[in-house]
Amino acid sequence: MREPKPRVRRTARGHYEIRIPREERDLLRSIPAELREALGAREDPAVRRLFPPARTDDPIANEEFAGLVGDDLMAGRLRSLEVLEATVDARRLDEEQMAAWLGLINDVRLILGTRLDVDEDLDLGSISPEDPLAPGYAVYGYLGWLEEQVVRAMAQGIQAIEGD
Repeated sequence: MREPKPRVRRTARGHYEIRIPREERDLLRSIPAELREALGAREDPAVRRLFPPARTDDPIANEEFAGLVGDDLMAGRLRSLEVLEATVDARRLDEEQMAAWLGLINDVRLILGTRLDVDEDLDLGSISPEDPLAPGYAVYGYLGWLEEQVVRAMAQGIQAIEGD
């Protein structure tokens, strides 16, 4: 099977050209509502992955840490949701918008991967289409591939800065 064309490309002017087909944009369009709902369930083990403890051996330090940064982490995620909602149909994104997309894609993958019990040994190609979790694995795989596209495009920007 031929590798699909890159969905994200850094332009010479430092923006990001987004080449995502309608069907994929429809999937991305569904993410903010689903993630907002998930973020409301902070006790959900999958959502807790987005708010890691400061120290696993000290519950008091964790509570203090959560009190200090928890609201800021949540506010950042909500801003990223707003950016995706506002730009899901855009053909170009700036650096800040692309970073918001990257963070959001990663957050969704963390939650989905936890819910699907994904580990490093998972071979997405071995998932049967009849598996009731197959659609979730397909979304997980797609988001991983898209995340890789974004990281590669953003790395080109870092290389350009280092080359100056």
